[in-house]
Amino acid sequence: MEETGGVKLLGFWVSPFAQRVKWALKLKGIQYEYTEEDIYNKSPLVSKLNPVYGKVPVLVHNGKPISESIIILEYIDEVWKQAPLLPQDPYERAQARFWAKFAEEKVRQSVWEAVCSSGEEKQKAVKSAVEAFEEFEKELKRRGTKFFGGETIGFVDIVAGCISYQLAVHEEVGSIKILDSSKFPAISEWIKNFLNHPLINEGLPQKDQMFAYFSKRSKEIASRKMSHKTA
Repeated sequence: MEETGGVKLLGFWVSPFAQRVKWALKLKGIQYEYTEEDIYNKSPLVSKLNPVYGKVPVLVHNGKPISESIIILEYIDEVWKQAPLLPQDPYERAQARFWAKFAEEKVRQSVWEAVCSSGEEKQKAVKSAVEAFEEFEKELKRRGTKFFGGETIGFVDIVAGCISYQLAVHEEVGSIKILDSSKFPAISEWIKNFLNHPLINEGLPQKDQMFAYFSKRSKEIASRKMSHKTA
């Protein structure tokens, strides 16, 4: 493990954003000190280190805080050159950023929207999620590689990685079906390969605990949505 000059990570146990940062640090062999935060009762340290958003994750390196998971990933990749996450070629690097943005804005967000909605809104969100998965499937097939990053895990894999262990829970919580392995064989194989990596699979949240958390969280969001509609 490489000496880090003082690396700390503030996160939340079920946060896919904090998990991205953990994966990146592990894959690069970076030692770090982890602090678990309760997002419902955050310590003053979170507001001090991230005064604009007051959210986790926050990476602190040599006393300097960096916020927002995708920005943190790029910072880690620039500071520690071993096991690069982003491609060296400028065009391929741009493509990786494009698909990472797509994974965050179209894949993850549409799935969560489907979990937290009902009726026509839920149907629309599921349709959007399936369409996003179709694009992801096409891209994986076009690449013909084990991961988005080639034969090793890269930037896009880490950003999209939350679907590998949270999607099944979200489907169960929301009573929806998005990932049909017969329709999405490339994504299904990617998930299998991703989770088979020992550093990826290490320390992931337990399914029953995620189910309990996301059930409660989705109901809270759905209730707020309903209140806004009737206000």
